[in-house]
Amino acid sequence: MKEDGNIPTTVLCCVGTRPEVIKMAPVIRALQAAPWARCRVLATAQHRHLLDQMLEFFGLSADIDLNVMTANQRLPELTAQLIVRLDRTLAEEKPDIVLAQGDTTTVFTAALAAFYRRIPFGHVEAGLRSHNLASPFPEEANRLLAGHLSALHFAPTPKARANLLREGIADERIHVTGNTVIDALLTAAETSTPIGVPLDPSRRLILVTAHRRDSFGEPIRQVCTAVREICVRHPDVQVLWPVHPNPQVRPVVESILNGVPHIHLCEPLSYGPFVTAMKQATLILTDSGGVQEEAPALGKPVLVMRNESERPEAIEAGVAMLVGPNHDRIVTEAGRLLSDPVAYARMARGASPYGDGRAAERIVQAIGEFTGKISKS
Repeated sequence: MKEDGNIPTTVLCCVGTRPEVIKMAPVIRALQAAPWARCRVLATAQHRHLLDQMLEFFGLSADIDLNVMTANQRLPELTAQLIVRLDRTLAEEKPDIVLAQGDTTTVFTAALAAFYRRIPFGHVEAGLRSHNLASPFPEEANRLLAGHLSALHFAPTPKARANLLREGIADERIHVTGNTVIDALLTAAETSTPIGVPLDPSRRLILVTAHRRDSFGEPIRQVCTAVREICVRHPDVQVLWPVHPNPQVRPVVESILNGVPHIHLCEPLSYGPFVTAMKQATLILTDSGGVQEEAPALGKPVLVMRNESERPEAIEAGVAMLVGPNHDRIVTEAGRLLSDPVAYARMARGASPYGDGRAAERIVQAIGEFTGKISKS
C-alpha cells in the first residue's frame, strides 16, 4: 500500500456476472466519489451479455475487459484462464487492493491471483455459508476459499460475521456492513421502469427465476412442471419467467412451458424492469441468492427452490421458505400462499434483515481506514 497521502489508493473492482455488477455498482460509485481513491473496474465477462446489460443500467463501464466467456465453458478451463489473465492484469495495474463480491469463479480466482501477487483482497458479501460443499455448487467452495485468502471481510449480517469467526478469521478483519444489494434495490425501486412484457393487470403475478447448476437436469424439470400445475390450479394467476440463456436451462424450460396459457417466457430482464416485476409480483419462486435478499425488502414472499440456503436470515424471519426443486412442495406452498390470506400476510411483512442501504458507504470507509487514507472512527 502506498504511504504518500497525496497518491490515490488504486482499488481494482472485479465483476464477472449480472449479480456481481448489481452488488458492486454501489461500491464502485462510492469509490469513484471518494477523493482519495482511484477506482478501476475489471470485467472478466464470465457471463458476457448479462454483465454488459447491468453495466449499462448502472452507467458503468469496464476499464479492463478479459472477455473470457466461451460457449459451454467448463469450470477447469474457466478457472485456469482467469488465474493466468488476472495475474497478468495485476502485474500491469499494480492495485493497492482488489475487491470482488460473492461466490463465483471470478471471485475465487481474483482472490487467489491477488494472494499470489501479495495484494490485499477485500471480499464483499463475506461469510455466507450453506455448510454443504455440494450445494450450491461450486459457490460454497468458492466463497470458503476466497474468504480464507481475504485481508478484509465485508459481512452483510451478524450471522455471516459469526460464520467467519468460527472459521478463525480475526475479528478486526471483519466489518458488518449490510448487503450492497439493498443499496442498489432502493435506488432502482424509486422509479418504475417498464417491464417490457405484456402482462394482464387483472391477474396475480408469479415471478420465477432459476439458473443454478444445482437446478440442471431433473430439478429444473420439476420446477417447470410445478409452475405449469400452479397455473392450472389457480386460473387467476400469470407467470413471468425471464429465462436464463444457459443451454442447461433454456431448452428445458421452453420445451415444457412454451405455449402454456398465461405463462410468459422472456429474455433476462435488465435490473430496472426486474425490480418493477418484483414490485408487481404477488409471489416469487427462485433459486437465486440475490432475490432472496431483495424480495423481502419489497414485502414479497419468496419460495426458495433449493435444499439449503446460505441466507438463513430471511427464512428465520418467516419471509422466505425453502421448498427445494420439488414439484409437490412448490405446488403445495404456492397454493397455500395464493389461497390463504393469513398465511400470505405473515410472509409479506416487508421485513429485511439485509441492511439499510448504506453498505457501500461502510465498505468504502473500511477500505479508507485499511489503506490509511481515512482516520479510524
